[in-house]
Amino acid sequence: MSYGLPELRNDEASRFGTEAFYASMGRAFVTMCAVIPVLFLIEALDVALGSGTLDVAGGIIPHDPHGLDGVLFSPFLHAGWDHLYGNAVPLILVGTFALAGGARRFIWSTLTIMLVSGLGVWFVGDPGSVVVGASGVIFGYLGLLFARGLTERSWWSLAVAAFIGLLYWYQIYNILPTDRAISWQGHALGLVGGFIAAFVFRRRF
Repeated sequence: MSYGLPELRNDEASRFGTEAFYASMGRAFVTMCAVIPVLFLIEALDVALGSGTLDVAGGIIPHDPHGLDGVLFSPFLHAGWDHLYGNAVPLILVGTFALAGGARRFIWSTLTIMLVSGLGVWFVGDPGSVVVGASGVIFGYLGLLFARGLTERSWWSLAVAAFIGLLYWYQIYNILPTDRAISWQGHALGLVGGFIAAFVFRRRF
């Protein structure tokens, strides 16, 4: 019995140009595409209940103990259809590349990003506000890919992070306090969470 095969497959799946790499990318893309309809169903339910009902119930409310559950629920909620549309495509893109690096690492990395971003917003966010949206997770995946390229010496991950950064360069300023309607804290801390996850769950050599 061979115990080295799973590691070999993981190595092949992370190597650009291999058959396993393209198969992993395909599975990740299909998975992320399946997540988006769920977010739209949640938004439709929120509209049916009365726009903002779920946002208030499941969003992060800084400094309020009743808003702590938003750390887990807020990434699935959005403040209207435009907000959701704006997050859908970037989430598919960065989520696909993050997931292609391995399902287990993706799950743990996502939880780390959600905790760092969500708890950070709860501690330093504007009191009285309600914070929702997947933007923190999106910025987290972007940070994850960039930091993964450095910690794992993966030029592929660095190239992907740079490419997506160029595509959405106009969104980068959202990590700065330029608009009170945008939770720049969640974006910036999501990026930090991605860096942490890339280091903690890096592939060992």
